Amino acid sequence: MSDVETHKRTPQQLFNQPQHFVIPLFQRAYVWKEDEQWEPLWKDVRRVAELRISDPSRDVAHFLGAVVLQADEARIDTMPTWNVIDGQQRLTTLQIMMDAASAVLMRPGTDRYARRLESLTHNSADYVPEGASRLKLRHLNADRAAFDEVMDAEPPVDYTAVTDADSQIVKAHRYFSSAITVWLGEADTDEFADRAEALATVLQSQLQLVTIELTAAENSQEIFETLNARGTPLTAADLVRNFVFQRIEAEGGDAKRTYDDVWPFETKFWAKEVSVGRHFVSRSSLFLNQWLTARLGEEISPQSTFTRFKAYVEHDPTMRVVDLLPVIKKQADLYEQWTTRASTPEGSLDPTTMAVYRMAANSSEILKPVLIWLHDPTQNRPSHVIDGVISVFESWIQRRQLLRLTSSDLGRVIADVINIHMTTPPDELVQRVTSHLARLKVTSTYWPGDDEIRGSLATELAYRRFPRARLRAILEAIENDYRAETNQPQIERNGLPIEHILPQKWRDTWPVPEDDEPARQEHVHRLGNLTLLTTSLNSKVSNGPWSTKRDALLKHNTIKLTGRLIELTQDNEWSEELIDQRTDEMISTILRVWPVPDGHKGHVADPQTKAQDWVQVKHLVEAGLIAEGDVLRATHRDHVGVTATIVRGGIDVGGKIYTSPSGASRHFRNTATNGWYFWAIDDGRRLADVRSEFSEASPGR
Repeated sequence: MSDVETHKRTPQQLFNQPQHFVIPLFQRAYVWKEDEQWEPLWKDVRRVAELRISDPSRDVAHFLGAVVLQADEARIDTMPTWNVIDGQQRLTTLQIMMDAASAVLMRPGTDRYARRLESLTHNSADYVPEGASRLKLRHLNADRAAFDEVMDAEPPVDYTAVTDADSQIVKAHRYFSSAITVWLGEADTDEFADRAEALATVLQSQLQLVTIELTAAENSQEIFETLNARGTPLTAADLVRNFVFQRIEAEGGDAKRTYDDVWPFETKFWAKEVSVGRHFVSRSSLFLNQWLTARLGEEISPQSTFTRFKAYVEHDPTMRVVDLLPVIKKQADLYEQWTTRASTPEGSLDPTTMAVYRMAANSSEILKPVLIWLHDPTQNRPSHVIDGVISVFESWIQRRQLLRLTSSDLGRVIADVINIHMTTPPDELVQRVTSHLARLKVTSTYWPGDDEIRGSLATELAYRRFPRARLRAILEAIENDYRAETNQPQIERNGLPIEHILPQKWRDTWPVPEDDEPARQEHVHRLGNLTLLTTSLNSKVSNGPWSTKRDALLKHNTIKLTGRLIELTQDNEWSEELIDQRTDEMISTILRVWPVPDGHKGHVADPQTKAQDWVQVKHLVEAGLIAEGDVLRATHRDHVGVTATIVRGGIDVGGKIYTSPSGASRHFRNTATNGWYFWAIDDGRRLADVRSEFSEASPGR
């Protein structure tokens, strides 16, 4: 690194000579914003200017940060050129602010200050070929047109006449122009002149930048990556882009043409931030991570996307990035098509886009690498094979989600399947993937069987247990299966309301004897008591008697879920028995939509671990280990003497029923608490001990 030079420079020292600072086409677009960057920067500049006015002898400066510049190979007939490796956001903003100030000051009495600032943003015409741009900062990326237009506009700038008024570049110029105009005050006054001189001086010589200057031979990518590792907020896609286009230039390729024609990630679709667990990443970065998993058959953390991409390219001496990018573009274009199609409410979806839609409903990205792998344009897999593999993976994922099992190890399994079956013949792929998933025998990854799904969903409080979008997707899947029987199109995916048939507030219009109330309450949120409607019922009808509600539901019989429900009640009131019957029928449909191989049971080798995931208080009651009416006592030192009661449906705390021990403990602690250890029964055993006893007695569950 002996060729690296570091200097502290003012704008006048940095920009005074005739030269060009070039922002390469592969650098990310300008992203600084008013509230986060422009306004704080202007306040700092204004503060230094006001200090200069109040005390001209005081030496005050404001540090703007660091930039990395690399000298271009000098040619005799050209001006010196520096490539901006890092710091383009602050350099662009500084140039915009100086130009905006120059435009405001270009009036009699202060025009000399304007010309001083213009000499820092524009090269003298004497050094520039006729017809070429005089701008010292040259954008080669997507910001070029907007930057050139607003920086070359005649003062005062008419922002409404600028071609791309919505550009962040133009917005920045307009912001600084307005802020400077307001601060300068009324023209042709002594205060205006004093402030003009102070502002020009500050922008020229009282701002400071640290410049890291590399020779043409220095490894700029190494510097770029090092800065990013130390906190520069660049995404994985930013780093990949920088690496890719420097690589193309080193390969002798046409970087600009490749960027314009092949690089797909410079649109709002790819810039959008999407949630991955508790973090947000740009969609372009997430895609590259998923593409690498599909390409390599490795589980790759989002933080390792760039380093793994770089290693993938560099470790293959025959790899040419210019040949790889068209493959990435084809798959990125497909990915965008799937996402866009899955977000439209009308029309039937094919298995790929339906999988994307359901992943969105589940706030998941888990199967995206599988879809990318299956649609690899170099493999040309038949559509029935792709659809078959997706069906297998969806069943595995959906069944685990129905049981609310962990997904933490599923990414590893997916990467393993891809790695193992890279070269599997298409006619064997569905069966081999099915066999792979069926062989999984541990709680963290196994494929649940029919009996377990049926046993869990039969009494599951589905409306409370599943996020609303996930529950709606389950009901839509059942509806689409019904519609497929008569070749009808799929139901529209426009957020249809979910209706309780037995109302949540049933006591006023659906009363039962007091002894029967617990059983009725247990059925309110079960799957069989839920349906989809085309429009919401008003609250009076929704909570009204069955005869009124049944008539209202008849108006929604375009939805087969609702129509079949009405058929069940030709001669009957809606009841707990019918809810159970309908729940069973809906579960059968779910098992048909997401099937398992013939004979698959979903047994696991670690039932003790598995039991911890799904055991509820009601299971302990059913097993006779605790009973309704038993008193629970808090074991936490801060809640000595606190009690709760086991009731049908959960734990009663002061008249409020909680279905889980943790929910009941949170009532007191107001923070996440493991209720299995918080509560104990009369003999001193904690609920966790009772749960372990249940698990040991039920190894097959």
